[in-house]
Amino acid sequence: MMEITPDEIMVVCMAHQVRDGELVAQGIATPLVAAAYLLARQTHAPNIYFSSAIGQGICRYPAPLSLCQIERLWLDRSLVNIGFARAVSEVLPTLHPLEFFRPAQIDPNGNFNNIAFGKDYHLPRLRLPGTGGIPDVTTYLDDVLLYVPRHSRVTFVPQLDFCAGLGHNSSRKRGNGARYLITDLGQLDFVSGRMRITTHHPGVTIETIQAHTGFPLEISPQVMETVLPTDLEINLLRTEIDPMNLRRLELLGGAARREQLHKIIAAEKIATLMK
Repeated sequence: MMEITPDEIMVVCMAHQVRDGELVAQGIATPLVAAAYLLARQTHAPNIYFSSAIGQGICRYPAPLSLCQIERLWLDRSLVNIGFARAVSEVLPTLHPLEFFRPAQIDPNGNFNNIAFGKDYHLPRLRLPGTGGIPDVTTYLDDVLLYVPRHSRVTFVPQLDFCAGLGHNSSRKRGNGARYLITDLGQLDFVSGRMRITTHHPGVTIETIQAHTGFPLEISPQVMETVLPTDLEINLLRTEIDPMNLRRLELLGGAARREQLHKIIAAEKIATLMK
């Protein structure tokens, strides 16, 4: 049996959350999400539409995964192009897409932070990429999904430094909070409004997930091992959707990430010359 890696388990599980015919939204620098949408389109959801933050438009036919040419690929495929501000304030509230967000911090109720680490906004320990419309869309979207490529106590915290995305709060009047979360260790949900383990990936125990989390987790009575991807799903992912392994960039850091970036850039240059 072929060895299946955590990034491949994540992509396939994320793809299973996509329903045929819906609009899916993709942010910037999210190859795990892009790979999941492309896999869903090639398997059980051939009729999905794509809202791209990169192309700032809506596409029927998605761009292939790329590192060096991604803007051109998306812009060439748009049915309509609009600015990011219009997309967040006008289009997305009407179409209510499915969207995956990657929290830098997340609390027990699914509130999350992509703003900064540290209590002083003006002098943070680390400035994060920013909200990119997250405070707007999490107030009204009902199909918010979350993913964390590296499950750790740095990300899973009892209290956020800043709140960018709304979770399950008794005071909220709009939106429903995230319904699903996947990490490199398992899958979780928020059925009671609090984070709950539903599956643990092969080779990972419930105790391991809890040890990597900074607060107590609920455990589903039906908790089970995550079902592995099929041979078809793995072959599609490795040979057609992401043969250059862009998806793995989200699980890597430091020198390993830099090395993977160089490999992808070199491979894309060769592929371009061969066309």
